[in-house]
Amino acid sequence: MEANEEEDTSYVDYDTFLDPDFSPSNFANTLVLATNNPQDTPLDLSTPLSKVLFDAQEIDSHIDLLTTRSAIPLLTYTKEQTDASGKIISEVDNQVKSLNESYKQLEKEVIQKHAEADEVRQVAVRLWETLKLGRSVGRCLQLGRQLEIQHSEITSSASGVTPTGSRKEDHRALVRCAHTILSLREILERKAPGEEGHGLDKINAIRSLQDTIIGPIERSVRNTSEQIIREFNIGSASGTATFAQTEEAKAQTISAAVSLYLISPTVGTKLDKWAPQFLLQALEVYLRNALQSSIASLARSLATLPSLDRTLAEVSARCQNIIALEIILATTKAPAHPLLPAQKHTSPDKSNLLQPLLAYLETGSLASYFWRTMASSLATRVQEIVNRGGVSARTLKTNRDAVGEAIRECVILGSQPPSTIATSKGKTPKGDTEKSGGWDREVAVMVGSVVGNLGR
Repeated sequence: MEANEEEDTSYVDYDTFLDPDFSPSNFANTLVLATNNPQDTPLDLSTPLSKVLFDAQEIDSHIDLLTTRSAIPLLTYTKEQTDASGKIISEVDNQVKSLNESYKQLEKEVIQKHAEADEVRQVAVRLWETLKLGRSVGRCLQLGRQLEIQHSEITSSASGVTPTGSRKEDHRALVRCAHTILSLREILERKAPGEEGHGLDKINAIRSLQDTIIGPIERSVRNTSEQIIREFNIGSASGTATFAQTEEAKAQTISAAVSLYLISPTVGTKLDKWAPQFLLQALEVYLRNALQSSIASLARSLATLPSLDRTLAEVSARCQNIIALEIILATTKAPAHPLLPAQKHTSPDKSNLLQPLLAYLETGSLASYFWRTMASSLATRVQEIVNRGGVSARTLKTNRDAVGEAIRECVILGSQPPSTIATSKGKTPKGDTEKSGGWDREVAVMVGSVVGNLGR
């Protein structure tokens, strides 16, 4: 009661100090303004400072009074708390000892055995990975040896020629090599963890296999196949090709085309938009060579008309070879490719080897592509002859009708398939319909590129 009275009579403003929004700077400012006039200079700070010191002494005295009067209850409370804590600690200590003993028993019976079992598991996993890697290495080396044998069949048979001067039947070995190369790619290109080729790139034997066997043989297969396509010729110009020679050339061309189709790269391209790059490049080179030779020789013959008939015969023969190649590609089904989705081979637009080439050249017929491309280049050559003037230009203008008729017959003859090449069953090539006007546009384009640029 007395303490409460003293607390009530204290001049310390406890409410101000206990306010949650109390600010020392605001309190000091209020105290200075209460004891000074704001216009006075200098300000008297001794009075507010004394007020603060008196308040502190008052609070200190009050704390000392409270602790002195409540010493016995505080000590009693502290002793009770200490005794209770001691009892709790003793009980907890017994439980901790029991828990530690249980953990040691658990560690001995479970954790140590689990650690030993985990070591065994890791050893087993690594042994399994090593076994898988060894199997993959063994399979690659076996396929590499098989590839060497198959390639030796190509080189040994290619070293000899038939009495007619053509290659022996080495084309089947090209396809076998291509399939073996694909089998090796199927392993080596699957490098993701868990796949068969994971980790093979770190094996010296595999790197040596790729550098000394797979790479050189793949380049050899590609070069040989490209050479076969580049040298494709049915012999329709001279008419000397026999049926057996034509069948042999056809079989070689099919083997070369299939080989280039199979070994065309698949890495780095979207599989749904994949195209046989090596095959398309080889066929494009063949067409380009035929076009360049035909354009150059025809341009020379137009300047010297006596050689025109022979040149037009050669041009028509080249076009007949292109038509023969088109028929062969159209009747050759695209082979199954293990690295491509199955639907790539079942879709109608990919059912044979001709469709990718037509899509690549953006044309519906190789013969039409041949005549139209030649016509676009001949126009400038004829303009050059006319611009130079002289006897060549005058002779060409004088014989424009004969030249136009000769070119027309050349297009019609060149657009017919060779007699030794059979068309696909039930399908008639565009050249067979020429008499009904199937090649009128090509004839008009070719004749127009020459006669149409002669002027009057």
